Amino acid sequence: MRLTDISVRALPFGQPQKTYTDDTLAGFGVRVSKTTKTFVVVHGPTRERITIGRFPIIGLADARQEAKRLLAERTLGKRRPKIMTYNDAKAAYLEMSEQKNRPRTHKDYQRFLDSFAFGKTHMADITKHDIKKRLDKRKHSPTQYDQALRAVKTFFTWAVRQDYIAHSPCEGLQAPQASKSRTRALTTDELRTVFATSLTGPYPFAHIVALCILTGQRRGEIAKLEWEWIDRTKRTITIPATVTKNNREHTFPYGEMAERVLEAIPIMDNAQYLFPAARDTGRRKAATVFNGWSKAKRVFDKRLEGVQPFTLHDLRRTLSTYMASLGVEQIVVEKLLNHVSGGTQSPIAQVYNRHSYMAEMREAIQTYEGYLAKLLKN
Repeated sequence: MRLTDISVRALPFGQPQKTYTDDTLAGFGVRVSKTTKTFVVVHGPTRERITIGRFPIIGLADARQEAKRLLAERTLGKRRPKIMTYNDAKAAYLEMSEQKNRPRTHKDYQRFLDSFAFGKTHMADITKHDIKKRLDKRKHSPTQYDQALRAVKTFFTWAVRQDYIAHSPCEGLQAPQASKSRTRALTTDELRTVFATSLTGPYPFAHIVALCILTGQRRGEIAKLEWEWIDRTKRTITIPATVTKNNREHTFPYGEMAERVLEAIPIMDNAQYLFPAARDTGRRKAATVFNGWSKAKRVFDKRLEGVQPFTLHDLRRTLSTYMASLGVEQIVVEKLLNHVSGGTQSPIAQVYNRHSYMAEMREAIQTYEGYLAKLLKN
């Protein structure tokens, strides 16, 4: 039928709902229920129905004009953003992320997105200035800035695809400078001081530092260690693929010094982790692991004298450097660090060489511990 103000007023209310379409504009119509008359527009093969507004609050002429605009947007591939708050969009995104990404990646996204704290702000109201103001708080750490920017860019790009916003407010935002690869390895005196301090410092951070020095493993992997991963008989630790950075299960040996550190770690009641989060300690099975890195590192550093600023990842590089100076073959060091070989093996060898290098890694650990023991004596 041809919709006019007179014909729309004359349409009878009733149940069930009934839609009267307009002959002059395909897809446009009025949906009549028991008590209301609502202008709608239907578009596409899925018959997507969009509500325009109630009659007579909105008149026929205005409703028809809005219908034309919406149909034009759909035809041109545009969308009207859905009303969505930052918290709601973030929750939907993290639900998807948890299914799609590795646990480590998902937690990083969650941490960064939580830090932006836009709360109930509508997604469409968040501006580039708002994001940059929060990013600028990380200017002291180019790496943190870059990681936070990548996380928020990924989130807002996803939001555009979900029709929560028309454009990403992150467009044009760039990190102040590219993250640079670190080359820091501790000097002999620094290594002696840091190692000695780790052996006498309080649980749990000092123990984590000591194990980082003695094994060369990543700090996050050490922090997530579970008691069942440790084979005391074989004196090995197996980190599952779900925890390692390269998604490969990693079994490596540890020496006598590391064994003494492990023996000094208190076993909390029902704890599965060596380093459970403080709130879980001694009460119930730990659900989370130690994560108070910044504060603990500051406290640890105050006990050091003559040591330039360093990160726990620098301890991993330090082990690699000193093992090389002690004559350990690079392929053995890479196996110990769980590196994907980047030049020490040909592509064919990487595929077909299934040797575990366990004996070689154990000898390397013994050599390195012997060197550390001499450092402590001097």
